[in-house]
Amino acid sequence: MALLPQRAQVVIVGGGIVGCSVAYHLTRRGLTDVVLLERKQLTSGTTWHAAGLVGQLRATHNLTRLAQYTTELYAGLEAETGQATGFLQIGSLALASNAERLEELKRGASMARCFGLDVNVLTAEEALALWPMMRSDDLAGAVHLPKDGQTNPVDTTQALAKGARGRGARIIEQVRVDDIVVEGGRAVGVRTAQGDIQADIVVNCAGMWARDLGARAGTTVPLHAAEHFYVVTEPIPGLPPHLPVLRDADSCTYVKEDAGKLLVGWFEPVAKPWGMDGIPDGFSFDSLPDDLAHIEPLLEAAVRRVPALGSAGIQLFFNGPESFTPDDRYLLGETPEVEGLYVAAGFNSIGIQSAGGAGKVLADWIVDGHPPMDLWDVDVRRMMPFQRNKRYLKDRTVESLGLLYAMHWPFRQPESARGVRRSAVHDRLAARGACFGEAAGWERPNWYAPAGERAEYRYTYGRQNWFAHAAAEHRAAREAVALFDQSSFGKYVLEGPDAEAVLNRICANDVAVPVGKIVYTQWLNARGGIEADVTITRESETRFLIITAAATQTRDLAWLKRHIPEGAQAVAVDVTSGYAVLGVMGPRSRALLSALTDTPLANAAFPFATSQMIELGYAEVRASRITYVGELGWELYIPTEFAQGVFDVLIEAGPAFGLTLAGYHAMNSLRMEKAYRHWGHDITDEDTPLEAGLGFAVAWDKAGGFLGRDALQRQREAGPRRRLVNLALDDPGKLLYHNEPILKDGTIVGRITSGMFGHTVGTALGMGYVDGGGEPISPAFVASGGWEVEIAGARVPARASLKPFYDPASRRVKDAGDAAVSAAAA
Repeated sequence: MALLPQRAQVVIVGGGIVGCSVAYHLTRRGLTDVVLLERKQLTSGTTWHAAGLVGQLRATHNLTRLAQYTTELYAGLEAETGQATGFLQIGSLALASNAERLEELKRGASMARCFGLDVNVLTAEEALALWPMMRSDDLAGAVHLPKDGQTNPVDTTQALAKGARGRGARIIEQVRVDDIVVEGGRAVGVRTAQGDIQADIVVNCAGMWARDLGARAGTTVPLHAAEHFYVVTEPIPGLPPHLPVLRDADSCTYVKEDAGKLLVGWFEPVAKPWGMDGIPDGFSFDSLPDDLAHIEPLLEAAVRRVPALGSAGIQLFFNGPESFTPDDRYLLGETPEVEGLYVAAGFNSIGIQSAGGAGKVLADWIVDGHPPMDLWDVDVRRMMPFQRNKRYLKDRTVESLGLLYAMHWPFRQPESARGVRRSAVHDRLAARGACFGEAAGWERPNWYAPAGERAEYRYTYGRQNWFAHAAAEHRAAREAVALFDQSSFGKYVLEGPDAEAVLNRICANDVAVPVGKIVYTQWLNARGGIEADVTITRESETRFLIITAAATQTRDLAWLKRHIPEGAQAVAVDVTSGYAVLGVMGPRSRALLSALTDTPLANAAFPFATSQMIELGYAEVRASRITYVGELGWELYIPTEFAQGVFDVLIEAGPAFGLTLAGYHAMNSLRMEKAYRHWGHDITDEDTPLEAGLGFAVAWDKAGGFLGRDALQRQREAGPRRRLVNLALDDPGKLLYHNEPILKDGTIVGRITSGMFGHTVGTALGMGYVDGGGEPISPAFVASGGWEVEIAGARVPARASLKPFYDPASRRVKDAGDAAVSAAAA
């Protein structure tokens, strides 16, 4: 048995392909004091039985970039290390058996062109020429990626391990890590039966075991194993060698040619979770029992696509576990609960094609202290503490495995493990026709179905069944008054004598304001990138209320707490559950609320960006005059137990003022018309306020400066070379979602970060960063040339603007009185 070192800079737990990739990339970055501990043997968990597919096209821009890097890495790994990998760049062929699937594939192909990925959209006949043994008469088309491939998972892992060892890493097998040692909120080592190892950094790459190992350290690593099936045929006469990997998502099937045989696997819609009571201690290179009845319908579908399977003998029927996360995206990065503890796990059966990119960016994160690119898609900080709940994970995994090959519909909502977090008025909204979506476990009304219509989605890439209903809600906010349930906001209180000083160091804007003032601000990193996008209300001299999005509740609280200096007299508390939030928005919002409270609401008494306590119903409510929809309005912060009473009062008085319940789809279209940014889409940690057009929220000269100011000042002096631009399509029949290429004079200069139909403007709107080709982007640059957006391979002319397409001067938000706004609406 190998002798364990007493300490190392980095200890990696888990010797699958991901753990070995992290070790490999750390040593490439020059950090060589690395120890990798594997409980049994390298690859013995799930890596060894993976199908070895190496695809590049993923659901989002940055995940595709990471998969693209993986392919490039594997292509050269054997030459670098001398260890054979079995990598073959044979390409892949994704089939579409209907027009909607083809639309999805073509939209993905357009996205891939943003960064030069080689991709071809094919007819059924062209696809058949590449894969002559399949049935093609029912195909609408296909997408071919010539540089996709396949690899041998075990050999590729050994190559990564050899590369890491060659640069000094120590890889020790047959050592089980029992616990991660945490002291003072920081990981300081690991505990094993053979002794402890002290470490500066610990990386949890424990695969199926990562959830329980992370939980023992007090961290949330939500994943659950599921059974995953494939078969390997006997040799098939006449089978062409090196066929592209075939993906027939409409049949839940993938097919890989290997040495004259076919490996056929599935991602079935109703999966079989496994390991609910824990993974057996001795599990190593093990498989699970066959279940032919479970897989038989999928095998029949595969035979229809590849008729030769019907007469081929089955050499191997394999069932092995894979780990899946609640949203089908892997978990990467430093945990919010424990500093110095990183995670790379939950790879949703795409660990082989993700391992290279994930290992690289995590190594960069560890060495540099920050991620090298926007990784919010996979950042472990997106997860909520409740998501480690075992019953929740088991129920969600039934669905999540199949989602890999299900249609990735716009606005698609999960169907399993729902109803986790509900606002205090949830049942009242449901009774009035709310169709709920899920965000961070919250049930939120996305739209309202009128009487007699079912509140359920019917998905399409075109206008979905809720389009007209959301348009009516949108118009109510523009013309009368709309009521939004915004209770899912993340809410924190920072309190103490040093609260102002702490926040002013974190915030780009100045929070040294009078009590009752609301400040819109970003939290920046040292590079000037936007880590958070928040509003802050000064409630007293020593107390601030901080509001952020539901999805960033965990992330932003961790950022806040980690930037409170040691010894500072300021305490941050999450009060999300303590308040319901009702948004009353629209030109008649003042009239409605004035009928229900004695507090004067006119401009002089209650200006924009201020907050007061008011009486409403039988409650004391914090009313904040702020908006995310671009109209006069108030967000009402109501202690949770009073929320139903306040809601009832508003609903009772509402008809006289044209009150309409409105959902998040309407809010999205309203905010797009006003070009209000959305963190995670339009602004991320690699975008600066200057690039995002948010320079107005930067207090350049406040005393003491702020985190990120130096980097931002340098960009200010040079002028930003990229800029968030608003676009409106000339063709109102087309829809934008995200990641569509933006072209100027026929050249791709950026991509759409978010899109929605603007019902007041009358066409689809998008925001996206454009590159000025090394020159600062000016209004003249935006005003010149021909702008287009590529949608599913077709270029659609568009108008570009640095200003919002609706009310660019924000007169309706900062109105002089109800009469002026009512006249404007008329």
